Amino acid sequence: MPDNPAPRSLLRTRTGHHAQVGNVELFFDLIFVFAVTQLSHGLIEHPTPTGLLHTAILLGAVWWGWIDTAWATNWLDVDRPLVRGLLFVMMGAGVVMSAALPEAFDEHGAAFGIAFAFFQILRTGFVLWAVRNDPVLRENFQRILVWHAAAALLWAAGGLAPEDARLGIWLAALALDSIAPALNFYVPGLGRSHTGDWTVEGHHLSERLSLFTIIALGESILVMGATAAGLDWTFANAAALLVSFLGSVAMWWIYFSASAGAATETIASARDPGRIARLAYTYVHVIPIAGIIITAVGDEWVLHHPLGHTDPKTALAVLGGPALYLLGVGLFKLAVFGKISPSRLAGLVLLGLVAPFSLMLPPLALAAIATGVLIVVGAWETIALSRGAESA
Repeated sequence: MPDNPAPRSLLRTRTGHHAQVGNVELFFDLIFVFAVTQLSHGLIEHPTPTGLLHTAILLGAVWWGWIDTAWATNWLDVDRPLVRGLLFVMMGAGVVMSAALPEAFDEHGAAFGIAFAFFQILRTGFVLWAVRNDPVLRENFQRILVWHAAAALLWAAGGLAPEDARLGIWLAALALDSIAPALNFYVPGLGRSHTGDWTVEGHHLSERLSLFTIIALGESILVMGATAAGLDWTFANAAALLVSFLGSVAMWWIYFSASAGAATETIASARDPGRIARLAYTYVHVIPIAGIIITAVGDEWVLHHPLGHTDPKTALAVLGGPALYLLGVGLFKLAVFGKISPSRLAGLVLLGLVAPFSLMLPPLALAAIATGVLIVVGAWETIALSRGAESA
């Protein structure tokens, strides 16, 4: 894209300096606090294999809606009134979409499907118009619009379809959204995009993903706080609340270690930042977000029955959430640096060793062990980085 767009351009002016995340972007992200909370509550209410599958599909939709917008605002100048207006309209669609999440596979399917389709098409169509004077970006977003239009048609059709057909249609829609970037948005007659043409401002995109992680962690604290507020203040309940809180702190600690800044610099200075950002941010980053959501569900169940019997669903949430989180942040490190993180791998092994004994322990004890593993990983990485180790 041009280094110095015309004054009335809707695109960011690339000056070589770190582009700050705008206040309107932070405001926009608030709708996803609501969305993540809705996903957690939906899984709490439907702790079945089908409920987990439904939550995974809806998380996929929410993720693609957010990450596609994060990429769009990496190009768009959010200080322009038209761009702000776009984000406000999208927020309105996002509120409808998020409100419909708990019953998206029931009576609110049409509201979710149509709102999400509108969300995706409006944004991509606007960006295509905004980049109309840049031939490379224009061709890129022409391809993206074709893919998003095809997926949006399926999201809307699935919402309007009978409930027994909705799952298959939305799986197909999610598959289209998911494979498009990996295929470089190939469209017959229009060719394919190249990651080298995706002029990524690495610092901005990294900051956006960091903020989304904080949103997910904030949602977990919201869930545990709201649950604890409605319970009797016993020693066991207080201990469960403390363990849950420390687990969230440990997740923040692991994510925002010094390696996070190093990852940002690596992507920003890479010869092909679009390729690294596509893998590390677009694909891998949703895994730790899913881990945070599942951990929040486990926290809810532990808070309700800290000293009771640990059933399979509680064990899966309490151990599976942190495991999924460590897997995600480990894959993120691999995607950016090309190195396996020994600390995060060790954390996964420790959680795996605990799993066979999980049903023998009270929920509070199991949660304390899982939190302890996360704290060990965070401490390991901090100590290793302070000693100048190349990896942790």
